[in-house]
Amino acid sequence: MAYNLYDFAGNVGVVCILVAYLLIQMDRMDSSSTAYSVLNAIGSLLIIVSLFFEFNLSAFLIEFFWLLISIYGLLKISAKAKSMKSKAS
Repeated sequence: MAYNLYDFAGNVGVVCILVAYLLIQMDRMDSSSTAYSVLNAIGSLLIIVSLFFEFNLSAFLIEFFWLLISIYGLLKISAKAKSMKSKAS
């Protein structure tokens, strides 16, 4: 079995998602933090990249929606920061 660059990208993606989840469980990260959403977005994106080379529909669907949810979280955080900034002005 050959280990390709896209396999490595997918594995790094898995590590990103697992580290984010571990840090949540260890109370070292907040689930509403930018870091959590970024780690999940990067992780799911890297897994999606690996799936373009060896496609699996079920894995693609879960990672696609994981990415969308992470982007939603980042947009929500951004909107909240802008709202707080405008209130402070």
